[in-house]
Amino acid sequence: MNKNTEESPSNFAIPLMKNKKGLIMGVANDHSLAWGIANLLHKNGAKLAYTYQGESFKKRVEPLAKKTDSDLIFNCDVTNTNEIEDVFAGIKKNWGDLDFIVHGIAYSDRNELSGRYVDTTKKNFIKTLEISCYSLTEITRIAEPYINKGGSILTLSFGGSVKVMPNYNVMGVAKAALESSVRYLSSDLGKNGIRINAISAGPMRTLSGAGVGGARDIFNYAEKFSPLNGKLSLDNIGTAGLYLLSDLSLGVTGEIHYVDLGYNTIGMPKPE
Repeated sequence: MNKNTEESPSNFAIPLMKNKKGLIMGVANDHSLAWGIANLLHKNGAKLAYTYQGESFKKRVEPLAKKTDSDLIFNCDVTNTNEIEDVFAGIKKNWGDLDFIVHGIAYSDRNELSGRYVDTTKKNFIKTLEISCYSLTEITRIAEPYINKGGSILTLSFGGSVKVMPNYNVMGVAKAALESSVRYLSSDLGKNGIRINAISAGPMRTLSGAGVGGARDIFNYAEKFSPLNGKLSLDNIGTAGLYLLSDLSLGVTGEIHYVDLGYNTIGMPKPE
């Protein structure tokens, strides 16, 4: 096939997710990693529902939900157990059950992401860990009775979980806890045939990524020194998410899957 006529991953689709239903949590706009995954899931036949938090995010999520032929959206503050329970009561009412969940939720006070980690306040530490890490455990616990055997849960991490990244601070600690949670949850859920994995994405120009100080320099550095030189795309994240949520990965759980153009493998770039 002529290279110029090849279809991109976002346009090429086979019905890997036909008859599968899932919940997408954490779409902020059309640059969100969760949206990149949702878009590919839809193009592969999945039926989707979404959550948002507050009216401002509802206005962003509704048009994207319509693009994937979905009108099933729920308000959900993940620090409120009742609201999480209401989401899955709504899922049960509309669908009865579901096959997958995408957890793309994270938060920290951006004013505390610059400077020194040692200066992180207790209040922001607790809030960051609650939203960015514990929410996955609570959502999983509440959702478990509704997830079909062979189902899959996917969360999103970042390399700041295992190495120091500029201006990431307590978010790195939260992502480390998130990745550890994935491993422990995989042990809990495996007996019921439910998988859980994480994608550790490289630096990308997303809403959350732009909130990190010096983001432009970080993006440029990763692009320059990644083995696969270039810009990481939402399609790269979406196709990896499609694999981990589809039956192609029935033998995979508890994994942290790097999608970063190979950046995590570099210890020190080659001298000029």
